[in-house]
Amino acid sequence: MVYLDTAASYPLLPEVKEVLIEAFDNLYANSASSHTLGEEVSHQINKVRELLANEIGAYPSEIIFTSGATESNNIAIKSILLTAAATNNKKHIVTTQIEHKCIFAITEYLVTLGYEISYVKPNSDGLITAQSVKDAIRPDTALVSVMHVNNELGTVNPIEEIGQLCFENEIIFHSDAAQSFQKVEIDVDDLNVDVMSFSAHKIGGPKGIGAVYIRDLRHRELTPVIHGAGQEGSVRGGTVAAPLIIGFGKAIEVFKSYYSDFSANQIKRKFLEKLNFLDVQYIENGINTLPHCISVTLPNVDTETLVRGNESELCLAQGSACSSKEVEPSHVLTSIGLSREMADKTFRISFPLDFTNSDLEFLCNQIKRHS
Repeated sequence: MVYLDTAASYPLLPEVKEVLIEAFDNLYANSASSHTLGEEVSHQINKVRELLANEIGAYPSEIIFTSGATESNNIAIKSILLTAAATNNKKHIVTTQIEHKCIFAITEYLVTLGYEISYVKPNSDGLITAQSVKDAIRPDTALVSVMHVNNELGTVNPIEEIGQLCFENEIIFHSDAAQSFQKVEIDVDDLNVDVMSFSAHKIGGPKGIGAVYIRDLRHRELTPVIHGAGQEGSVRGGTVAAPLIIGFGKAIEVFKSYYSDFSANQIKRKFLEKLNFLDVQYIENGINTLPHCISVTLPNVDTETLVRGNESELCLAQGSACSSKEVEPSHVLTSIGLSREMADKTFRISFPLDFTNSDLEFLCNQIKRHS
């Protein structure tokens, strides 16, 4: 089986699996307990908190562990906005047409509470420009949310420019970094980001664990998404998932090296060269994109039979994982101007770290067979 859907989830890295087993075997105590083992678990959790903070130029006290990027996005927007003192009763949010669907679910909920939402359209290259965000900002804008890297196109948005714009206008800036963390350099001060979301399984860590960075967390009044016994800064209650956090930490330690080695192989360039006889449409040409992810439209390929005929050999994604089984075409693809027909002929191909030349040959041969 050739797995081509790492944008949805990376396979668990072997080093992560090893520390997970060890943590489940030995670090099973509740980190809130005052005995020796509980204190050791708490220490290990805080080591990962510090590791993540160092990776993004933040303080450990600004990191909250969550169940994943969806919960992080909920905290990033709802916990901050649903506090009267936080936004001076401003009721306008700017986000984009190409965000992860959980952002849309959050904003749709906030509409029921009286918020107004502006959805910025990407340009034809799939990028959200600072100018388009500037045009959407109003005097009552409380928060701007723009993803760092798009999960279908692999495009890297200019969030440093957008962050500077938000800083100048005293607007809270949130960015979903689930796809960019460990693949693009992140410094929250350089990027002028106030809130940022992360997910472990996008870097070979375990599912069920993520984090959210919130600038000056200790000085903020936040509404909990899960009321409990005060865990994680009282923002999300419940016993802290220590083994998953420790696995997340190991992924942070080792993923970059794997990704650097993969990037040096220039698999995406080789893939496009092998398909140069086809009318392949894709976003590149000077646009900043991740080296492992590409959205390719194959107008002259019978994509339906390509998928159906290789169900047991190829894991291919049409659109994002959260919407790939739906009848409607991807909202990301339609937002950049693709018709329903062309959206159906578009694949998000995201290569695994151990992708081989023989895997590449097989993939390209199958595409050729159906062209």
